[in-house]
Amino acid sequence: MESALIVTLTQKSIEFFTEMLNAASFGQIATVQSCGEARRLLMERDFDLVIINAPLRDETGEDLARHVAAQGTSQVILVVKSEYYDEISANTEEDGVLTVAKPLNRSLFWATLKLAKAAGAKLKRMQAENSKLQQKIEDIRIIDRAKCLLISYLKLSEQEAHRFLEKQAMDLRITKRAVAEGILKMYEN
Repeated sequence: MESALIVTLTQKSIEFFTEMLNAASFGQIATVQSCGEARRLLMERDFDLVIINAPLRDETGEDLARHVAAQGTSQVILVVKSEYYDEISANTEEDGVLTVAKPLNRSLFWATLKLAKAAGAKLKRMQAENSKLQQKIEDIRIIDRAKCLLISYLKLSEQEAHRFLEKQAMDLRITKRAVAEGILKMYEN
């Protein structure tokens, strides 16, 4: 995690969170004082971590935490008053929001921050894996469409069409997908 957004009202909490984030090697730290400002900033750019110190001027922070967590790109730590902790935690944990009760304990917040970093790293690995799998699926779809065109236009069998694509890819030193895309251009126009 490299970038963080702090959503809080007080300068004291900005200093506390900034100190903790600097110790955890966060390079880019932005701060805002309302959920509205946070929503506008989040539309412009993504953050690896969003810390929301509730309550805020314009809302409790719970809706913002759930909204950010639902986007799937940021880890969210929601800091709430201890009397609301159980209720808010129950409402937000399904969305993946880490909730911490006030008053803040440095060691507990540090542990929560480390947990958020670990979860963020795992999420990024899973997103990268998902992206690779999506790419493979798209490659297979394009190659299969090209095979179907070879079968229908050149009257090849499925095995012959497959072998044709493989041989062209090897001979031209390009991917099977590139060969398939060339076939699609030739026969679908």
